[in-house]
Amino acid sequence: MREISFDTETTGLNPRGGDRLVEIGGVELINHIATGNSYHVYINPQRDMPEEAFRVHGLSAEFLSDKPLFEHVADEFLEFVGDATLVIHNAAFDMGFINEELKRAGRRTIPNTQVLDTLEIARRKHPTGPNSLDALCSRYGIDNSRRVKHGALLDAEILAEVYLELIGGRQTALGLVPEEEEMSSGGQSTAPGELGTFNARKRPNPLAPLLQGNELEAHKAFIEGMGENAIWGKYGG
Repeated sequence: MREISFDTETTGLNPRGGDRLVEIGGVELINHIATGNSYHVYINPQRDMPEEAFRVHGLSAEFLSDKPLFEHVADEFLEFVGDATLVIHNAAFDMGFINEELKRAGRRTIPNTQVLDTLEIARRKHPTGPNSLDALCSRYGIDNSRRVKHGALLDAEILAEVYLELIGGRQTALGLVPEEEEMSSGGQSTAPGELGTFNARKRPNPLAPLLQGNELEAHKAFIEGMGENAIWGKYGG
């Protein structure tokens, strides 16, 4: 399953009232694991930068003046997205801007069915809030100290971590015993995000076999008839 943790920065709050995109950031996830593949671009909005927006993301009109127009990066953006699900915090805001820019550039828009809103997930999971990205970082112990100002790629990276916590948290191993017991039984320790293995504990008193006498001999003969490489031969007693 391919998903993209996604964020944008803009000149303001109203995509239909003259505000424009200025930055896009996306981080690819495959089966909820970051692949290291990402998309990031600054965009020339062809307008001034309101002071309120500049205080949020620190991107000036001068800095953005030599950056590409959205219509020049629209195709590569859509190619990166493909049919992946866009994971967005407060999706209505970002998708309002993205789809308005896509329509302006004469490209296909992205349907709501391709979008997952982590703010909605957070509100269901933590109905008393707060559920801002910073608040969720604090709740889940995620380091957001680099987030002095908003930045699309950085926020997408942080959102990817928050999203994994919202849907159940990181699993350090697919074990069915506590870590202490796993280690004492010869299992391997694993880092977050890695799959681990452990040696199952043996019963102190083995169960009695269900097959008896001639049934056991018939079963043994059946297994031998399958050849020496048959996997069932490894389970013979």
